[in-house]
Amino acid sequence: MIDYRQSGVDIEEGYKAVGKYKASAKRTSIPGVLNGLGSFAGMFEVPAGMKHPVMVSGTDGVGTKLDIAFAMKKYDTVGIDCVAMSVNDILCTGARPLYFLDYIACGKLSSDIASDLVKGVADGCVDSECALLGGETAEMPGFYDEGKYDIAGFGVGIAEKEDIITGENIDEGDLLIGLSSTGVHSNGFSLVRKLVSDYDTPFEGSTIGQVLLRPTRIFVRPVLKVLEKYRSSVHGMVHVTGGGFYENIPRMYVAPENEANGKGKGKNQLISIIKKGSWDIPPVFAELERRGADPSRMFNTFNMGIGFIMAVKASDADKIIAELADFAKNDKIGSCSDMKAYKIGRVARASGAVNGQADSVLFE
Repeated sequence: MIDYRQSGVDIEEGYKAVGKYKASAKRTSIPGVLNGLGSFAGMFEVPAGMKHPVMVSGTDGVGTKLDIAFAMKKYDTVGIDCVAMSVNDILCTGARPLYFLDYIACGKLSSDIASDLVKGVADGCVDSECALLGGETAEMPGFYDEGKYDIAGFGVGIAEKEDIITGENIDEGDLLIGLSSTGVHSNGFSLVRKLVSDYDTPFEGSTIGQVLLRPTRIFVRPVLKVLEKYRSSVHGMVHVTGGGFYENIPRMYVAPENEANGKGKGKNQLISIIKKGSWDIPPVFAELERRGADPSRMFNTFNMGIGFIMAVKASDADKIIAELADFAKNDKIGSCSDMKAYKIGRVARASGAVNGQADSVLFE
């Protein structure tokens, strides 16, 4: 006869992990949290005083960037990536993230490794001012290789319905403000891993592995600060993730009322003109190109140093950039202290029909 432990699942190690998670989750508690970790479900109270609240959700994982974390035995930053990928997506609607839940799966559980992963999740929640409301840790021997973990999660935010940013107000002449990334963020790592395996090689005063593991920047706090003053001037927002510029920028124009039926001021005819050389591209991208990445496809794959884009009324662009610079200068948490904001382009009207991504993002 065999028991659960003999089948490969260590319940006691799971109890240890949950005990360690609770300390991390406690750091993220914010008004609205009604219970703590350990219940069957997390509860969060809708903030009082909202007229027509809309719940906004996003979900994602970290992807194959995890493989570099495993190789380097550094587990405390990829949890930040996990949070960032969801809350930055939620932010594109103008919503404020409220809470986050994570899911960790492995072949053999180490409470130390799992607690490092959750510490990173909690760090990401603190940065985005949302609560870590719950999660799940699944030990699946024989399904995942020992020493390998997967992590994913989802976030929920809230916005007044009348304040949601849909893209319908984007118009010709709007300027595109780009917010700097920390590097590769969490996309394109299937290609990165083909190009880089020598993670201990010195690079930029550190190692190439450490540079690749820099967590995705969380843009929630600076962007919400801008929206407090200039929401009516912010017409669209983009989280630059997998697919780079070409796949993500066109998404800010897409709202149900703006499809190719000609409604919404003909937004299907608007395109983005990106000005080359208008921002600083981090050296890691030149290094990836040197190692064999196709230069003609870099903007189709990576963020190229711009992690978030705002389409704004031209008359307020300088004031918004100044607001972002002031936030970075005074950032107390530190994740945005080196964030830069640039005018990287403009919205224009196409001379003809826009047929696909290649037509809707142009460089000059």
